Amino acid sequence: MKINKIETYRVSVPLIKPFKTALRTVKVAESIYVKVICDNGIVGWGEAPPTVVITGDSLQSIESAIHHVLKPFLINRFLLNYEEIFQGIQSILIGNSSAKAAVDMALYDCLSQFCKLPLYQLLGGHKQELETDYTVSVNGPEEMGEDAVSYIQKGFNVLKVKVGKHDIHTDIERIKEIRKRVGMDIKIRLDANQGWKPKEAIQVIRKIEDLLLNVELVEQPVKADNIEGLKQVTDAVDTLIMADEAVFTPKQAYEVLKTRSADLINIKLMKSGGIYQGQIINQLAEVSGVECMVGSMIETRLGITAAAHFAASKKNITRYDFDAPLMLAKETIEGGIDYNGRKITLPNTAGLGIKDVYVDERRVPI
Repeated sequence: MKINKIETYRVSVPLIKPFKTALRTVKVAESIYVKVICDNGIVGWGEAPPTVVITGDSLQSIESAIHHVLKPFLINRFLLNYEEIFQGIQSILIGNSSAKAAVDMALYDCLSQFCKLPLYQLLGGHKQELETDYTVSVNGPEEMGEDAVSYIQKGFNVLKVKVGKHDIHTDIERIKEIRKRVGMDIKIRLDANQGWKPKEAIQVIRKIEDLLLNVELVEQPVKADNIEGLKQVTDAVDTLIMADEAVFTPKQAYEVLKTRSADLINIKLMKSGGIYQGQIINQLAEVSGVECMVGSMIETRLGITAAAHFAASKKNITRYDFDAPLMLAKETIEGGIDYNGRKITLPNTAGLGIKDVYVDERRVPI
């Protein structure tokens, strides 16, 4: 099975409501879709959203990396020699993790179709159903409280609350308001998106603990490159601390795990450069006794389907942040994962289970 052709398509989908974090505000989800065509007729799909403030990748850089570097490397290669291919994808250019991820997931789609297995089974097959949290964007406390209630009414029982914007006192008020509105039975996770300094993070988290606000974990409280600060926070509080932007590569994961700088790791395919590297990060974490979450950027159901297949395949991946497609005003694919409120079911069909893909309302031939 040789790789014959690689195509890309630009996709743009408005969000139902602007998505706000300490780093950015998103009103329209933009992505590059990647289509890999093999000489036996198998077609695989991948997705790469540009997230300049996190990965450094733009629409233009993703397209350029795929067409000028990855595509020449991949065309006419025998895909069943996939160890060489996946290692080559990582070594042939520095950075460009989103472009690598899109190509990586499309190749895994092809491989699992060739094996006539859903991708999650090819990768390990630990489970077929997941439950996602739902993200509360960072706004004023009152608006965030209202949003939280609306998500609970839709059946979600885990909220990922964005904080880290403006001042720490407002962050505490945000959490207090949400907890007052949703009660104590709803699980709350905080994501500061690098918004605090280490001492601020310790102050906020200790205050949350003193107020008995029952926060399960705090994600990436400090700057991504401040591993010492991350460890300082982890050592100073009882609440679980999760590394997100601090871990792109297996080497970075190793440093965080070796120094015990975080209690948990959030793997995102757009950071790791795809499933191949994501598996290595998860394995490093598992042997270190550290559980992982798999999260996402603002992606469509195509990219989230690949992430969900990866997450469902592994025992050590215990938390899931796959709400992004629910924030979009329209669908761009048929097939893939199925949502029923917070519950996600993976398809039994081979590969990712993508049936149809639409770009600008037009069906792309599979």
